[in-house]
Amino acid sequence: MVFSSYLFIFLFLPAFLIAYKLVGHRLRNILILVASLFFYYLGDAKGVWILLAAIVGNYAFGYLIAIYRQPGGSEGANKLARIFLILGLFFNLSVLGYFKYIGFITQNINIIAEKFGHPSAVPVISVLLPLGISFFVFQGISYLVDVYRGTIQATKSLLIFGTFKSLFPQLIAGPIVRYRDIAAELPDRSVNPDMVVEGITRFVIGFAKKVLLADTFAITADAIFALPSSELNFGTAWLGAASYTLQIYFDFSAYSDMAIGLGLMMGFRFPENFNYPYKAASIRDFWRRWHMTLSGWFRDYVYVPLGGNRTGAARTYVNLMAVFILTGLWHGASWTFVAWGLWHGLFLVIERFTNMEGRGIPFVLRWLYTLAVVVFGWVLFRSETFEHAFHMSALMLNLRSGPENYVVAEYMSNGLLLALVAGAILSFPVYRWLCDRLSSSQRLVVGVFGLGSLFLLASMKVLSGAYSPFLYFRF
Repeated sequence: MVFSSYLFIFLFLPAFLIAYKLVGHRLRNILILVASLFFYYLGDAKGVWILLAAIVGNYAFGYLIAIYRQPGGSEGANKLARIFLILGLFFNLSVLGYFKYIGFITQNINIIAEKFGHPSAVPVISVLLPLGISFFVFQGISYLVDVYRGTIQATKSLLIFGTFKSLFPQLIAGPIVRYRDIAAELPDRSVNPDMVVEGITRFVIGFAKKVLLADTFAITADAIFALPSSELNFGTAWLGAASYTLQIYFDFSAYSDMAIGLGLMMGFRFPENFNYPYKAASIRDFWRRWHMTLSGWFRDYVYVPLGGNRTGAARTYVNLMAVFILTGLWHGASWTFVAWGLWHGLFLVIERFTNMEGRGIPFVLRWLYTLAVVVFGWVLFRSETFEHAFHMSALMLNLRSGPENYVVAEYMSNGLLLALVAGAILSFPVYRWLCDRLSSSQRLVVGVFGLGSLFLLASMKVLSGAYSPFLYFRF
């Protein structure tokens, strides 16, 4: 079940919000835990056991770390805390490694073994990927590390920890909410009318972005990326790349908007996850704006522990490349994702080496360069094979020619054209700019009628059974 489905919009969410309002404060966490597990069960009945194991396992390791990691504790106690931290990290990474990467690993072992004359050296293991496993595993890792570092207090309540770990708004598609982000609200919280209004506004905006924009782009992007390389040409390649570039932004940011909105309706303030990344004028700036909770996670738990930029230029470059190899792998078990991570890491190294941001290069030129790197990166990210990605990129650069009988008009429609124009405009803070120039009464009118119209249009599209892919099955 996803946020943009009629089952969630018209059944699950209203029932949950009514129950959340009616039950007393003491029962709200129980309601969240039960509803979240049910929500997850509807999407992945078998995977719910993995989620439960992650809840119990991380709670236990966090509790043990907290017992022994006390200020002024003995060296023996600190050593035990460190052992429990290592065991907790091994537990989380083993779960992620088995379910997400075991097929990729065994496949590549066979490829290598075949080159040495040993085909099918190991059986290729294929397992179903539990929904959102990368999100809740990273959440567990951050909790254990923060408890060990002493930046948060481990909770003694399994109910509170289970509520944090399973919180359905951010469970399967982020943002990656750390315990410290909502620790103050977890035991008890109030929901005032302003938060409810803000939450509804944010949810409807996300709902409309997903259904009216992202799903429209998805039809064209999926059709063009499914074409054999021999049937692509300059125009279709660019249309496919542009459609996917807008699809992934409006889809991913929409889910974050909806999650943040749902959190507000429940009394939680989740961290922002996107800040108009397509207005970035460097790859460094892009990653300050794109999937910010993931960028922050890798900064705090990988980049800084590796030494960050404190150990000289050469080591900094190595650390950056290591982080972005892992960023690529986080998105999917495929060499194309690794290459996508290396692509971004390479340009981050180049920017740091050349001090690009400090050279006085005009903003427009830096923005065009950044957008080009990002778009060609998305081609690699979306393609199933390197061959397809390279061929499509070569067509976009006009280094190859394609058949003339496939024209852009075959994939273009009035609806897509309107969505492309709207998507290009809304990739910049136009809505924020407009709101800043309206009076409070004008904002109220625009909000009621504008958001009401968007919700109605998006709901009609959902009820019609329109195409609505879920992008996060690999995560």
